[in-house]
Formats: sequence, structure tokens, C-alpha cells
Amino acid sequence: MQARTSLEAIVGKSHVLDDPTILDQYSADLSFVPRVRPKWVVKPSSTAEVQEIVKWANANSTPLVPVSSGSPHFRGDTIPGTGGAVIVDMSRMKRIIRIDPKNRVAMVEPGVTFAELQPALEKAGLSAYLPLCPRGSKSVIGSMLEREPITMPNHHWDSLDPLLCAEMVFGTGDILRSGEAAGPDTVEEQWEIGKAHINPTGPGQYDQARLVSAAQGTIGLVTWATLKCRPLSKVNRTFLVPSETIEPLIELSYRMGKARLGNNCFIVNDLNFACLYAQDPEEIRRLRETLPRWILVASFEGYGELPEEKVKYEEADFMEMLVGLGGLKALDAISGAFAEDVANLLSGPSAEPYWKLRYKGGCQETFFMTTMDQTPRFTDTMYDLAESCKYRGEDMGIYIQMMVQGTSCHCEFDLYYDPANQTEVDRTKGLVTRSSEELVKMGAFFSRPYGQWAKVAYAQAMGTTILQRKLKGIFDPNNILNPGKLCF
Repeated sequence: MQARTSLEAIVGKSHVLDDPTILDQYSADLSFVPRVRPKWVVKPSSTAEVQEIVKWANANSTPLVPVSSGSPHFRGDTIPGTGGAVIVDMSRMKRIIRIDPKNRVAMVEPGVTFAELQPALEKAGLSAYLPLCPRGSKSVIGSMLEREPITMPNHHWDSLDPLLCAEMVFGTGDILRSGEAAGPDTVEEQWEIGKAHINPTGPGQYDQARLVSAAQGTIGLVTWATLKCRPLSKVNRTFLVPSETIEPLIELSYRMGKARLGNNCFIVNDLNFACLYAQDPEEIRRLRETLPRWILVASFEGYGELPEEKVKYEEADFMEMLVGLGGLKALDAISGAFAEDVANLLSGPSAEPYWKLRYKGGCQETFFMTTMDQTPRFTDTMYDLAESCKYRGEDMGIYIQMMVQGTSCHCEFDLYYDPANQTEVDRTKGLVTRSSEELVKMGAFFSRPYGQWAKVAYAQAMGTTILQRKLKGIFDPNNILNPGKLCF
């Protein structure tokens, strides 16, 4: 009781929760990670409170599990890896601290979601760089820390983009501000001398935010961050490019990347396109039956001076790129699905229900990094594995997203299933397990190893494991931050 009393003194009695119903909500998600109920849920409202909670956890040898997004969760990273843990739910930290239109930078706290940030940015003539139709409850900082790929690869210059500077509370309880935000001056004093917190490197010539990126809260807790934004487009021209085979679309993606042409650019199969576009299972099935197997979505946006002219010349260059690619055509609509509607979908978070839950109510993600030219090989293997696991291959969505100027790509297989059908659950679970083992043998790079992927990924990289454990010993020596995740 003394431990709880001291915790209540930090955040207030009403923000330390132990109701069994609430605890159950944090004990499981849509992943197959085993259910573990936390001891309490604590909801801080400031950096100072987060720091005191970390110090309290060290003094009481209590594990902390950070959460910033609202439900549903998919990947098991917010489920305690051990009993007796306390959830640090930072959803109360909802300040949009600053929007700087001149430098196209926004500063937000971890509780700010895409549904909250986008309208605020639009008022300033800006837009966030978005992952593919994120759920409205997704934390902007959470998405950036998880390195979810944005849909505009030609604006993607580094794997951490659009994350810039950040304030972090490490497992020791120490606070550090990274990049341009570092230094003895307060953030407000830095604003007065013209700093916009754009440069992510420093102190020195390295980026401390990389310590917490994709670390699932095992190194430090981010209490605010700045992110790159882009001008809100005045003119948008979006095309759908259908194909029965994926290879011509991959070549088109490479051509666009080489020329730095376009804004949104990604490839989805028929099922994922239908899930993005349609709103209910029956509508998804009807649309999917009429679609080609693969669709590339490409958009061209105009802003600033002469926006119409910019879109016109980019569209003309795009049409030239289609020549000699197996008869590819850029269309305004396919099977009653309009490119203009797709453009609207990509401009903000997903409508409810979240697009990955519309088809069957459940979805398991298997994703990794590779290169675009390797994706057909991985796709063929996934269909073979699905057949061997008796999983319906037609229930598998595929999303291929070029990243970092075309140097790599995010390859994602979305395994849809009915959570109420135990047979489907078991077959999906079997495919998730089997695919993670087989794909890594083929060269898949699980750069964000959630759940069971961590064992597979770190078994292939002993040097990385040793290094990360050393870093963990420096920044979280008592192992209080999300123990049981990654290789810790």
C-alpha cells in the first residue's frame, strides 16, 4: 500500500487505476502474445510526472509498460512481459505544443493521435506524413517510434522520418532532449533565438532518438517529439494502375523513385484495396471479386506557386513512364472504385471500423524490410506456406511500400481471420509462426521484431544482441522498462 500511495502522490489518486475491467483491457490485444494482467494503470500528464514514475519504479523494482495509442492494439508490445507490471498510459498527454508553418514542423506529446493532429495542421496549411490509413486512435509519436512507413517514399530520406527531435526519460530517470532541442536552454528560449527543432542530430553528430526508435519502450519514454510536416496540397491528381502481375508495378515504382516523381506511391493486392475502400464484409467481397490482382496507387500534388502546372508536368512524366510496361494504364476508377475517393482516404486516419478489421474482425500482420525486386519471391512463399498451414490464401492482404528513396521496401502480409472461429485462429497462428521462421531464412529483415519475431530475428544477429544488451545496461540498468520484449 505504501508503494501505491507514493504513486498516487505523483499523478493523483484518480489516475492510478486497478479496476479489474480496466486491467483486463490492458492484458491482451489482437496479437497472439499470452495474456498478462498488469498490477495497476497509471496516467501521467507531464514530463515531470513521467520522470517521477520511472524513479518510483526503480525504487520499488516494478516493471513499467508504456502505452500511448488507444485500442485496438495489434502487436503485443503493450502487454506486460511479466507479472506485477504497471502500465504507464500517456494518453492524457495531449498537447499539440507548437505548429510552425514556416519550418513545417509540429511538436506534440505522446497522447496526440492522428485524428487530433491532422485537423490542427490543416488550419495551418500543413499535413502530417501519414502511414497507410492509420487508425484514428494511433499515437503520432507511437507511429513514428515504431517506424511505420509513410506512403510518400520520395519524401522519405531516413528510416526515422518524419521523426525529428525528442525529449526522452530513460530507465535511469534521466531526461535528455535530442538533436537541435538539446542544450542548457529551455525549449521556449530556443524558440526565441530561432530554433525550430528540425535538425535531429546532436549533441555531437549522432541522433539519440535512435536509441528509443523501434525499442518498444525498453530504453526510454518519449514525452514530446517534433515531426516533419508537408504543405497541404491545393491540387491532387491520383491514379490507380491495375495489373494481374506485380512485376510491371515494381518496375514502375523504381522508375518513379529514380525520378523522385510523385507523392503517394504504394502497391496493394485486391483484398487490401477492397478493405481500404469498402466499409463492410459483403461490400469488400463484392468489390474484391471485380478487381485486378494488383493495384499501384500514385498521386501527384501541387502546392506553393503554380500548383496546377506542377501536377500537369508530373502527370505527363508519369504517363511516359508507363510506356513499355506491359500495357499498364493509369485509371481514374477501377470497378466503381474512384481514385479521387482513394485520395481522400489517404489524407487522414481510417474511418471506423479500422480498415484491417472490416473484413473478418481480426488481422495478424507479418511485415519486414526487403527490396522491391524480392517481393514476388516472398509473396510466392507466403502463399505456399498458407497452403501448408491450411490457411485460406484468398484471405491474405498484401501491402508493398517503397521506403527511403527506393533503397528498400516494407513488405506486409495481412492475415485476416474470424476471432470467433477457433479453426481460423489456430491456422492463422500457425502461419504467423511458420512464416517468421521461413521468411528470415530467405533474407527478410525484421527491423521491428514484435512478439515471437524477436527470438527469430536476434538468433540471426548475435552481435546486435550483445550491443543492445550493453545499451540496455546503461540506460535502464534495473531493467524496469518493458522487460521481456526484444532481447531483454
